Amino acid sequence: MKCGFYSILSFLILFLGILNSDTVFSQSAEETSGDVLKDLQVNYGANGFEFRTNDNQYSLQIQSRLQFRYATPGDQDPLSFNDFDDNSGNVFKVNRSRIKVGGHAYKSWLKYYWEYDLGQSNLLDYRLMIEPWEFLNFKIGQFKVEYSRERRISSGAQQTVDRSILNRAFTVDRQQGIELYGRLRTVGAVDFNYWFGVFTGSGRGATENDNKDLMYFGRLQWNVFGENIGFTGSDLSIHEKPGAIIAVAGSTNRSQHTRFSSSGGGFFEGYESENPGQYRLNQANIETALVYQGFSWQSEIHWKKIEDRINLRATNLSGYYLQAGYLAHQSFSWWPKPLEIAARYASYTPNTRVKSNLDELTLALNWFFKGHRNKLTMEISEFDLETEDMGIKDELRFRIQWDISI
Repeated sequence: MKCGFYSILSFLILFLGILNSDTVFSQSAEETSGDVLKDLQVNYGANGFEFRTNDNQYSLQIQSRLQFRYATPGDQDPLSFNDFDDNSGNVFKVNRSRIKVGGHAYKSWLKYYWEYDLGQSNLLDYRLMIEPWEFLNFKIGQFKVEYSRERRISSGAQQTVDRSILNRAFTVDRQQGIELYGRLRTVGAVDFNYWFGVFTGSGRGATENDNKDLMYFGRLQWNVFGENIGFTGSDLSIHEKPGAIIAVAGSTNRSQHTRFSSSGGGFFEGYESENPGQYRLNQANIETALVYQGFSWQSEIHWKKIEDRINLRATNLSGYYLQAGYLAHQSFSWWPKPLEIAARYASYTPNTRVKSNLDELTLALNWFFKGHRNKLTMEISEFDLETEDMGIKDELRFRIQWDISI
């Protein structure tokens, strides 16, 4: 296994050198190998091992990530009344095992990235980014749509073990298509990021939609204090000045699916029938985020409407979450510097016409060995489901997770 890894690595380094060499094909293999090594800079940083040519026309970054998780009772969020009775076991698993490759080629603004899930044997991301200007950029391929902050933040940069109960219902997740994005700013409060995209609308791995319609998406984000704080949890850089965003996003799509995940298109309970173009999904999200002196905040408010064009019925979903974290050594000298405390409250209504509500309350502790790249997270969550006809169910769950990127 180790020999195979080094063989692949050697090939990638040689390939990078070949791209940068005009005379490589007239040289012997030994001379080529020597020239390649002379032309390369090798570093290790936030994106793993990086190989870069001296003229900076080509770069290659390689990183792997592992996520080990223990959960009891069970690891899945309870969604229905029966789910509260099914989660009765202890779970230990390698929850994520991924390899990431990225960099640029020919020009520093022509970037590429792909991510592969080894455990599930899924190609998650593959995209090409054309970013010559700050105000106008393009992206094509398969990638996470920037519809919601919680989903867009990498699972390795979350403040809790995983995302809230809202994610399953409202995420647009990964789609194949093209996106236009950039940042517009002047002196003062006029500082905005924007994203507009057109996608097949059938989820990860689907190269075409099941009907002639496409998915359309838009997001507008105001950088309140003149800083785009990006998609990450925790204020590990300890902002001396506040950074905050307010964003609105919307999406519309017609397909055979009523929800999406990293597995691709899926369906809600009661929507098992999946005919081409059966469901029209219209949804919107308002979100906020703030970082300041070790304190971090984020929130989302979601609405979603599912129109069944065959059975002529409509369902409205809604939900919201509030989440905060604090590196308390900023206020208490006795508090360990690597330790963060975080809390989240989420509420989800799967049908606004029926009295049924699922709530989540989570308390988490993060110990950062090396930021989000090497951290231990421990959390306890309480779930409460209230229905009009079946009463109330509740459950406590404990999880601990080690996430490490190499």
